[in-house]
Amino acid sequence: MTGTQELTAALPDQVGSINQIQDSLRGRAYVADRSLATALFLALRLGKPLLLEGEAGVGKTEVAKTMADLLATDLIRLQCYEGLDVNHAVYEWNYAKQMLEIRMLEAEGAARDHALQEIFGPEFLIKRPLLQAIEYTNVNGGKRPVLLIDEIDRADEEFEAFLLELLSDFQITVPEIGTLKATTPPVVIITSNRTRELHDALKRRCLYHWIDYPSIEKEEEIIAARLPEAPQTLAQQISRFMHELRQVDLYKVPGVAETLDWASALVVLEQSDLRPEMVDATLGAILKHQEDVTKVSGDLSKQLIAAAADGE
Repeated sequence: MTGTQELTAALPDQVGSINQIQDSLRGRAYVADRSLATALFLALRLGKPLLLEGEAGVGKTEVAKTMADLLATDLIRLQCYEGLDVNHAVYEWNYAKQMLEIRMLEAEGAARDHALQEIFGPEFLIKRPLLQAIEYTNVNGGKRPVLLIDEIDRADEEFEAFLLELLSDFQITVPEIGTLKATTPPVVIITSNRTRELHDALKRRCLYHWIDYPSIEKEEEIIAARLPEAPQTLAQQISRFMHELRQVDLYKVPGVAETLDWASALVVLEQSDLRPEMVDATLGAILKHQEDVTKVSGDLSKQLIAAAADGE
């Protein structure tokens, strides 16, 4: 079989078509557009990483979590940050364990050179997310994990350059041990909030999909899927309120994650629709900067509530 055929043969039936992926995601309370389902279908079939870009809170990370559940496999997550290096992303040696082993060997009369040779083995290696993902298929009968490289735009460009080689060959060389290679590439999902532009070389190695803020109808559907206990009128008004709110000049525009937090809060408070006093009291669920809370509370929130109610 070709590489593509081998990848396809290893996939469960529920991802056998674009429609099945879309339906399976929806069955796990993730409302995906057909374009996203298509990108996921191709990423699974072609064995290529999928780069998801979009504003914070639109559901990029949740795609990887839901896909891991859908594929009945493990999610291996690498959270990126400034200064991320090989020691935290790939592997490092367990120095404390190595020192203890040296002392034990020396106490048994072993020469120091021999002791040093003994401590560079797999049992002394601390495997970080990227190495875990590469070795996963080798020890799990070819099963593919979902490797989430989250918020790659937070990492330095040097780490992004290192990632290029990994995504090309899915192998890592540990000088003291040798080259470790994945028999089957993991399902790789890379997310970016686009705080900086990624290098074209990285993008060329990936399929690409932009996740935007949802439409009013889609956001209402998301609320219904994640919070079936929410009254329909409340879900409708929240989705329209959020749509209008995102047109306001804010320091930080709220995403879907904030929508769900707010909807959950209003359900706990036993609200069936949006009321000015309760909206102002719960703005902290969707706005995380005092300047935004001050701007929206009062007259503007009443206008947004009226617009949400008029849209029903």
